[in-house]
Amino acid sequence: MSDVEHFALLVLLVGVAITVAVLSNRISERIRIPAPAIFLLAAAVASDLVPSLGQLSVTTVQRVVSVALAIILFDGGMHIGWRRFRTAAGPVVWVGVAGTFVTAAALAALAHALFDLDWRAALLVGTALAPTDPAVVFSVLGRREVAGRSGTILEGESGANDPVGIALMASLLAAGQSAGVDAAGSIAGTFLLQLAVGAAVGVAGGVLLVRFMRRMPLPNEGLYPLRVLASALVIYGAATVVHGSGFLAVFIAGILAGDARAPYKGEIERFHGARASLAEIVAFLVLGLTVGLHTLPDSGALGIGLTLAVLLTVVVRPLLVGLLLLPVRLTWGERLFVLWAGLKGAVPILLGTFLLTAGVPDASRLYAVIVVVVAFSVIVQGGLVPTVAARLGVPIRTVEPEPWSLGVRFRNEPRGLDRHLVAAGSPADGCRIGDLEVGEDVWISFVIRDDQLIPVSGSTILRAGDEILALTDPERGPDLTPIFAPIPGTGHAGPAPT
Repeated sequence: MSDVEHFALLVLLVGVAITVAVLSNRISERIRIPAPAIFLLAAAVASDLVPSLGQLSVTTVQRVVSVALAIILFDGGMHIGWRRFRTAAGPVVWVGVAGTFVTAAALAALAHALFDLDWRAALLVGTALAPTDPAVVFSVLGRREVAGRSGTILEGESGANDPVGIALMASLLAAGQSAGVDAAGSIAGTFLLQLAVGAAVGVAGGVLLVRFMRRMPLPNEGLYPLRVLASALVIYGAATVVHGSGFLAVFIAGILAGDARAPYKGEIERFHGARASLAEIVAFLVLGLTVGLHTLPDSGALGIGLTLAVLLTVVVRPLLVGLLLLPVRLTWGERLFVLWAGLKGAVPILLGTFLLTAGVPDASRLYAVIVVVVAFSVIVQGGLVPTVAARLGVPIRTVEPEPWSLGVRFRNEPRGLDRHLVAAGSPADGCRIGDLEVGEDVWISFVIRDDQLIPVSGSTILRAGDEILALTDPERGPDLTPIFAPIPGTGHAGPAPT
């Protein structure tokens, strides 16, 4: 076989693998196993059957997964947006930071007490397993969207504690074998430096990115999404170069860019959603190639991992993170759902690879333990997330795909034009358009119901779930959000206007 044919065969296999990975979401809906678990296990089985696939260097895996994670976190930040984030910023930061520390400490204590791991190894395992994973949470929910503060807290925690966990792991490894007050000071200093620099670069980069998106025209609409992607990678690289957390920087930048009005914003969001899905596939496939399934029973990692996974799911997170959530205003159903849906994913495995390259004693067994815990979390916890949400009465709406669009292009930014969704229990729900208390400076031009445009007149009665397009006077027009949002205290939740 010639080199050209060999390369063509490789391209063919890669194309088939990506096609199967994309279609796996349909398979996961049928067998109720989240797609990330399918990617991870399929790659692990393939590396066992074809050992040459597992010869990818750990350093290469870390670099590929780091770039994929940066893309996922930026998209996750854009999905949340500043408007949603600020309504739950306190709980997100509190649970994201404090929750990482208490989870890492509790798992370290359990690993040391139950399996006689030395304290450093136990703390490294606990730190690796502390962060939750936004990619897995989004993949498990699929087309379902968690409404209200619980959804924002869950997504925000997943995005916030990844940079915290990575910074903590880097600090622990940088301290080496040192012990005592000096080591603790070194760990704290490195950790705080990473978060502070990452946050500063993220805020500055996000502000500059929004201005860049709005004020710098490009000759082709296809270049706008690419420019944002390149800017996100610049923010990640810049923060990392100056010893900050690049992951925190891109997450913050994504939040600031999420609600920004900019040319071709819809195309940008769709492009980054697709790139994040591809990044998730690549991350789990590449990480799966580092897993040797045949070694799990012999090393004892299977038993240790399953024990830690069960304790993490039913004891550590419910008790410790549950205590942190007590001051947060949530219903008990939403509170329990947040505790259950804190899934592990690519980040813990990525942190586990750091143990392999840092020369940590018995690193292979520790890495296998981490993989087992992640597999349990994704398959067992993730598979039960929709059922748990339904049993706890958590408000979740199914977002159906909308392959057909009706749009109007403007050369300049339209002022005072907003979309709103009529929430159940809102003042607009069941009200005639002519009776809405919106004044004379508001014109409702479109009403979409059940994917169909309906005639608009003063006698048209709005219903929950209607999507409306309103034109207001940008200087004198009222804030329409209270009209279409749920009345506080009704228990209903609806998305913010876009």
